[in-house]
Amino acid sequence: MSASSLLRILHVEDDADIQAIARLALEGVGGFEMETCGTGEEAMHLARTFHPDLILLDVMMPDMDGVTTLRRLRGDPQTEAIPVVFMTAKIQQEEVARLRGEGALDVLVKPFDPMTLAHTLRQIWARMAPDG
Repeated sequence: MSASSLLRILHVEDDADIQAIARLALEGVGGFEMETCGTGEEAMHLARTFHPDLILLDVMMPDMDGVTTLRRLRGDPQTEAIPVVFMTAKIQQEEVARLRGEGALDVLVKPFDPMTLAHTLRQIWARMAPDG
């Protein structure tokens, strides 16, 4: 797997303003193909139909939070292998460790810099490569 193979991102975020900023950052600046949704249930559906290379997942959402969404993704054979990066405003080390322990590749801080988000995700993706 190489950094150039990261093409499709599913962004799961319940805040419309953050959705818009992330779309600008990832499509406009980063050149990614992207789908966005606002709930864990929608994420489950889109992960199966959009086939993202990576899911950028908000931690705190109504109804089904990010951790529950990740656990459900991991329990579905169609989505179990899709890498996930969490986004959260809670950046305490214990929280980051807990989220990584759930199987996230990494944890990004909100608010994020729209000009560097795509680059940051490519760096995280590159670390997954066998030689990364």
